[in-house]
Amino acid sequence: MNWTDAPWLGFDTETTGVDVRTDRLVTAALVLRAEGGRSPHAPDVQRTWLADPGVEIPARATAVHGISTERARAEGRPVVEVLDEVATALIDHWRQGHPVVAFNAAYDLSLVDNELRRHDLGSLEERLGSDPAPVIDPLVLDRELDRYRKGKKTLALMAPAYGVALAPDAHTAEVDVEMTLDVLAAMAARFPRIAQMDGAGIHRFQVEAHRRWADRFGEWLRSRGRTDDVCRTWPQA
Repeated sequence: MNWTDAPWLGFDTETTGVDVRTDRLVTAALVLRAEGGRSPHAPDVQRTWLADPGVEIPARATAVHGISTERARAEGRPVVEVLDEVATALIDHWRQGHPVVAFNAAYDLSLVDNELRRHDLGSLEERLGSDPAPVIDPLVLDRELDRYRKGKKTLALMAPAYGVALAPDAHTAEVDVEMTLDVLAAMAARFPRIAQMDGAGIHRFQVEAHRRWADRFGEWLRSRGRTDDVCRTWPQA
C-alpha cells in the first residue's frame, strides 16, 4: 500500500524547552486522518493531552505555547499517565503498518522517548519490538525535494509555500499537526515520485535524505569555523 493511501497519525508536542535530553513534555496532540492523502478535507479525529511535567515551565517556553507552570499543575494530568497513553497510541498505529507524521520528527520522538526512559515506562523501540517506523517528516522531505527554496525551513514559512493557510493560533500542538498534514498532502501532489512509495520506502528515503542534509550542513558549518555536531541519524536523534 502506498503511504498516501494509509491512515496518517499526525503527532506534535509542546515542551519545556528545546533539548530532547533534558526538557519535558507539556502538551501532546494526535490527529488521525483516516484516509491519508486521498481525502485531505475529510474530518480528522483529534486527541490532546495537557501534562504536569513535574518541573517549572520556563517563561520563554510559556511565551511560545501559552502553558504556565501554574496551569499545568492545576489542569494537567500526571506526566507518566500522559506519556503512557501517547506512546500506546503511537505503537498501536505503527503495529498496523501505518505512518506517523511529525514536523521535525527527530525532536518530538526523541523527547518522548527520553521521557519514557526517564520514568521507566519503556522506550518506543522496546514497546514496539523494532525501530519506530514508518515515520514521515515534511521537514526532511522539503529539505531534499525543494532544497534551494529561499527562507528558513519552519512550518510557518513552509505552509504558504505549499498553498496551506497559516493558522492564526500556530504553536498549539493540534493546530500545528493539522497544518503539517495539509502540507504533507500538498507535497504528495507536487512530487509524484514520493507518492508512489510504500511506507517502508518513504521511510528509507528520508533516512538517506537526512544523512545527505546533515553532511551538507556540517560542511557549511565547518566552512564558517564552527565545530557543531550535526546528528546524522533519523527519525531519532
